[in-house]
Amino acid sequence: MQNHPKKGYLNENFQLFHLKDQVELELPFHYHDFHKIVVFLSGNVTYFIEGKAYHLKPWDILLVSHFDIHRVIVDTSVPYERVILWIRPDYMLSQNDEECNLSACFQKANQRSFNLIRLNGELQERMRTILEQFEESCRQKEFGSTLLRQALFVQFMVYVNRIFLDKLYIKDKTTLKYDSQIESLLRFINANLDADLSVEAIAERFYISKYHLMRKFKDETGSTLHSYIVHKRLMRASLLISQGMPVMKAAEQSGFRDYTTFSRAYKKLYRTSPAQHRQGMGMASYDEGTVVVREE
Repeated sequence: MQNHPKKGYLNENFQLFHLKDQVELELPFHYHDFHKIVVFLSGNVTYFIEGKAYHLKPWDILLVSHFDIHRVIVDTSVPYERVILWIRPDYMLSQNDEECNLSACFQKANQRSFNLIRLNGELQERMRTILEQFEESCRQKEFGSTLLRQALFVQFMVYVNRIFLDKLYIKDKTTLKYDSQIESLLRFINANLDADLSVEAIAERFYISKYHLMRKFKDETGSTLHSYIVHKRLMRASLLISQGMPVMKAAEQSGFRDYTTFSRAYKKLYRTSPAQHRQGMGMASYDEGTVVVREE
């Protein structure tokens, strides 16, 4: 399962990166166990998320949910500038109230199978101001800086949600490329992880030969079909375990019929057993968000 490794490690509730470079960036398809927002500022960049390719324009915003398989291709002939925000999903939930779910934009992005917010001129200026204030607060050490930083994080997320949920963004799909059959297939897999997802069963459902299916899936996503399904099942199991579900039940609801196979795959991906993962829940402490100048 080397097709899309886990990248990055987040100890804080959120972390902000402002990056500008002109270096070779050849990351493989990978995922995070935290949410990521990319605000593209300049360069020539194509982002691939769950089988779709987005060619970005300045001030485009990308919503990358935790466990989304993604990668970026960068033209190194021009500088690439972006702001990246990493967010712990459990922290996001802790900021919600009865009328406001800050995670809604990520949930809706998954439902729409569309991750791009393209801003008009007025919204660009508004978001520029909000982001500049947020970024500046992450550098401050004065009285109340932690509370201010948290408040500006919430403000930023409220506006991202307003724009995306109400579809206030520019509906421009000319820079979006994807295969509609693979999109349907990905939707089916992610909605039915506990079902029979053998190559034979999927090929029969989508009226395609299994050999053509495997080749086409690899071409469009950069992953083998089997690896993609196993990773998604393990991610779901990890999430269920973190929410308190018994390990055996989490494995079953994630599509694993054999516990030994599940445990072996889980250890390979997370470098710990499911039981140890469960025992370690809630043991770590987390600092407030910070801003740094290098993405790991």
